[in-house]
Amino acid sequence: MAVTMAEISKLRTMTGAGMMDCKNALIEAENDFEKAIEIIRKKGQAVATKRSDREASEGCVLASAKDGFAAVLALKCETDFVAKNAGFISLTQSILDVAMTAKPANTEALAALQIDGKLIADLIIERIGVTGEKMELDFYEFVEGGTTVAYIHPGNKLATLVAFEEKGIDYQVTRDVAMQAAAMNPVSLDRSSVPAKVIETELNVGREKAREEGKPENMLEKIAQGRLNKFYQDSTLLEQSFIKDSKITVSDYLKANKATVIAFKRVTLNQE
Repeated sequence: MAVTMAEISKLRTMTGAGMMDCKNALIEAENDFEKAIEIIRKKGQAVATKRSDREASEGCVLASAKDGFAAVLALKCETDFVAKNAGFISLTQSILDVAMTAKPANTEALAALQIDGKLIADLIIERIGVTGEKMELDFYEFVEGGTTVAYIHPGNKLATLVAFEEKGIDYQVTRDVAMQAAAMNPVSLDRSSVPAKVIETELNVGREKAREEGKPENMLEKIAQGRLNKFYQDSTLLEQSFIKDSKITVSDYLKANKATVIAFKRVTLNQE
């Protein structure tokens, strides 16, 4: 059955699939658009199954903040070429827009939401059919507070969220802290929130290093504790040196601006 360019263009607008894929789907579906869309979706499912063992290490990370809520997510793919594709970025943004409105609790709940009557999970499968690459909605995080901020590092590979207890915090202050989290990669907000497993690992490493340096056995614990304190200073957001003024800590900067950080999230696809 012959199909027109107008019909092909319409299906392409609806699905984002290539011209030939749209033409072939319409011919197979005998110009039934619903059936053509299902054909394209099934192609995506077939590609997804075929490439399930491939690594999706590239992708797009986007974040947003509004009215005390901020969210960040990563839609992953196999290559940087696809990650920079306008259609792929647009899909990531559309998913983020839904997350900002619906505020789902986790990634699974987000994937079950709809955009224009279609499940997000199905839209991702459709996009797989378009690109021929494995894709997955991987990271989804959110924070809530009196004030929230989102920072996206140029390139869409790294983003951070920060929540503050107080309302009306100056934007420059919030952005400074979000950029601090992006640049310095803290493991937690403060020393009290560092996971016990991380603390024990740092203490063990500290003891072994001291032992290798020939320190007396009765001094190992004290030395390990000292190195743990240094770890806290380097790796907890509030104790880190402020990137704009190394003479003060982030905690000092926040106190000077009457701001209290209650949570942060950092999502990156970069190798660090």
